[in-house]
Amino acid sequence: MSSSTTELTTTHLVGRTPLCWIGEPFASGGRGFWAKLEGANPGGLKDRAALHIVKQAKARRELAPRAMIVESSSGTFGLGLALAGIVYGHPVTVVSDPGMEAIIENLLVSYGVHVETVMQAHPCGGWQQARLDRVAQLMTGHPGSYCPDQYNNPDNVEAYAGLADELAARLGRVDVLVCSVGTGGHSAGIARRLRLRHPALRLVGVDSVGSTIFGQPARPRLMRGLGSSIHPRNVAHDAFDEVHWVAPQEAVWASRTLARTHYATGGWSVGAVTVVASWYARTRPSGTRIAAVFPDGPARYYTTVFDDAYCAEHDLLDRPPADEPDEIKDSGEAEVTRWTRMVMR
Repeated sequence: MSSSTTELTTTHLVGRTPLCWIGEPFASGGRGFWAKLEGANPGGLKDRAALHIVKQAKARRELAPRAMIVESSSGTFGLGLALAGIVYGHPVTVVSDPGMEAIIENLLVSYGVHVETVMQAHPCGGWQQARLDRVAQLMTGHPGSYCPDQYNNPDNVEAYAGLADELAARLGRVDVLVCSVGTGGHSAGIARRLRLRHPALRLVGVDSVGSTIFGQPARPRLMRGLGSSIHPRNVAHDAFDEVHWVAPQEAVWASRTLARTHYATGGWSVGAVTVVASWYARTRPSGTRIAAVFPDGPARYYTTVFDDAYCAEHDLLDRPPADEPDEIKDSGEAEVTRWTRMVMR
């Protein structure tokens, strides 16, 4: 199969993901929110970004034919790069850490990816900085290699214009957009595009407790896929109307409740986003159109979110979020340990 045929095939694999209405028990009286199920992509939400970034790098001749792609990833972007490597004919090396789930590492290897695991966290920047340091070493040792730099590359933001267009085509108007925040790519990209149609769109970011993205102190985090111990430039701080921090036990409760009641579920990010989007559905005026992005599905979390022994070990079971979040006026007011809201404008 030619490379052009392989690329064409991916247009049928990535994008045009379904929407699911999330109602009771998260909101009653006909209220709820629309969830964009990005787990329907082969690897998840970041398939969109990986394909777009690599395609643009090739178009600008930043990525030479068959040059190695090297990137830091906890999983989902790595899966996207595996797909991009197959489509465009590039070897891929993913640098991760011991927190990567075995199923993801095994899948990456099956897709032809070389996985490097750093074994010691950086004293200030945690696992993410340790991974980035190893990426830099690999780049030095492999002249001509290319790093997509998902944390800072503006192509990561632009990659999500298509997702925004899909939401607009299905929903028309979106009043509130709820997104988890890690690299910052999809929240910035979707909001920017939707605001061209509806400038009053309210963007709500969902972060993890222990994340430093919005000014909290960096702490060890159970949740992967959202939050950060570094400061990605792709996080469009000025675009957010408010941010919510969610704790792992609250995300676990939401993910498991979604599974029992809607079948459509996922891991840490999906649970955290659901906590926040459902609160909006309960508290905003009837008719407010709320969209939330579910970045992936449940499969990779069978040893964490959906594992009773793991959840019991970390005291995550049967601890639903409160009816209302705590509130702080600025990130320096207090260190958050549970669901907390900060209005930014």
